Amino acid sequence: MLTPAVLPGAALAELKQWLGITTTGDDTPLLSLLTTALEVCEGFTGQMPLEAECEEVLGARAGWHTLATRPVQAISGVEVIAADSSRSALDAGSYEIDLDAEGAGRIRLPETGARVAVRFTAGLAADWAALPESLRHGLIRLAAHQHRERETEGAAPLPPASVAALWRPWRRMHLA
Repeated sequence: MLTPAVLPGAALAELKQWLGITTTGDDTPLLSLLTTALEVCEGFTGQMPLEAECEEVLGARAGWHTLATRPVQAISGVEVIAADSSRSALDAGSYEIDLDAEGAGRIRLPETGARVAVRFTAGLAADWAALPESLRHGLIRLAAHQHRERETEGAAPLPPASVAALWRPWRRMHLA
């Protein structure tokens, strides 16, 4: 991830309201819990909840490659990475891109003899307000759960069943 999603004050305010917190003393750890909740959500659903600028490095093999991050909104650039780690833009006419309805981003590369860095934008929603209600509510519940459980012993499986139920409709499974 090149530029992570920015959590607005509305996300923190929503979490604080859920927890009944009115002071600013816990804002930093609460934002950290929300950021972690975003990562857990992405791992559980197989989709990045909030849009972010990303980069994936692909092998030197010619042909079609599918990006691991979903859903891809746009592929903005492709660079060839030389052996000395220097980069140069790959001519836009030498590769093809495909964005499918399932959110997969694919790119067909020519033979470059070097690794290739693909820059793209991925995420289900452009911002917190546009995030589907069940995902947003699950993020708040998970962060609140983690806040409440911070002093207990032992790690419970994440996400809790109540959060998993909210996120399950958004889950994308991939056969290996």
